[in-house]
Amino acid sequence: MKMYDLINKKKNKERLSREEIEFIVKGYTEGTVPDYQMSAFLMAVCLNGMDHEETAALTVAMAHSGDLLDLSRIHGIKVDKHSTGGVGDKTSLVLGPLVASLGIPVAKMSGRGLGHTGGTIDKLESFPGFSTTITTEQFIENVNTIKMAIVGQTANLAPADKKIYALRDVTATVDNISLIASSIMSKKIASGSDVIVLDVKTGSGAFMKTLEDSLALAREMVQIGTIAGRKTYAVITDMNQPLGNAVGNTLEVIEAIDTLRGEGPEDLLEVSMTLASYMLVGAGVAKDVEEAEKLLVQKLEDGSALNKFAEFVRAQGGDSRPVFNTELFAKAGLAEAVTAPKEGYITYIHTDEVGMTSLVLGGGRETKESLIDISVGVKIHKKLGDHVTKGEALATLYANDGNKLKEAKERLLKAYVIGENKVEKPKTVYAIVTRDGITSF
Repeated sequence: MKMYDLINKKKNKERLSREEIEFIVKGYTEGTVPDYQMSAFLMAVCLNGMDHEETAALTVAMAHSGDLLDLSRIHGIKVDKHSTGGVGDKTSLVLGPLVASLGIPVAKMSGRGLGHTGGTIDKLESFPGFSTTITTEQFIENVNTIKMAIVGQTANLAPADKKIYALRDVTATVDNISLIASSIMSKKIASGSDVIVLDVKTGSGAFMKTLEDSLALAREMVQIGTIAGRKTYAVITDMNQPLGNAVGNTLEVIEAIDTLRGEGPEDLLEVSMTLASYMLVGAGVAKDVEEAEKLLVQKLEDGSALNKFAEFVRAQGGDSRPVFNTELFAKAGLAEAVTAPKEGYITYIHTDEVGMTSLVLGGGRETKESLIDISVGVKIHKKLGDHVTKGEALATLYANDGNKLKEAKERLLKAYVIGENKVEKPKTVYAIVTRDGITSF
């Protein structure tokens, strides 16, 4: 095979075989296919697309380009969840303990965040001593005994994806459904779980801004997962405003704990319960979503999920006392309210800008080398459709640097649009995508 011929084939809208796609991925990963040829191929894909089988072949080839997490020694059906990313998205901290408290193994590989807030690992480091650098043996033992463990991503997990994504980023070939879907799913397949539940965000703070695009991405990823032999479900959720009320690492952990106590925000609870329900259905623990929700509510009400969170933190070296007393978490030194400049209704929130406010305060990373201040962030008081009077608090900013606080305050004010007419509060969950089709809400 020659790369020239394969580029030409895709340029002419012809279908590539699994072997041809494997040749491309292997060649680029090993360096025998140069950047300029891979760039041409990626542009041909962006212009002419790939069908489901081609996309699945690309995904599997990228997943097998490096290490595969072997979960065969973990008992039971392994479940995992992936979010396409949003502001205030801390669902893993809620649904992980919830699902594990029902005896379903949650073996999760997570990364650190690059952007407005940290990733799941950064958030969990709010607990003094918590570590994700545990051995494979300890990881498997933890999942088998307490049904939950989270480790950092290995450097060699789907290396083809890492290399291809870096090239897409500089060649204007990011925004193609097949390439986006294969990038996400290659890492999920390499992570070894039997059931994959996807949280596909839509709205102003999401990668996919429109419901139509979010549904298209969800359908593609469900198809890929199904072809790859994984039970795959996608839940389309709202990101026209932050999820919950907290944006920032420790603040989000506290909100997750509040939710496990039954005292969290309704939208965070709804998204977490919906995602967790499909994990239970996929694992065969519940016959349908209604039965799954009843099981999950019971674990919230009897304290099992909260206790499981503490057990998980302890098992990975962390101080679990803050699970039962959040006053023990490290606090930011400064707190200041951002108030409404006029009376009216919250008609629009530039959700990305709320996220950037947390970044300005020090809660996120501008580069991989940036240090995160886990104590800073934003606590939101007003959301879409809410009425606000002049001088009333829209949010409270938590900071450790006065100059950063001033800049963050200006940024947050620009994120809010206050109008005269009340708008409808957005749905929290828009649709469910399975191999059998789409269910809209």
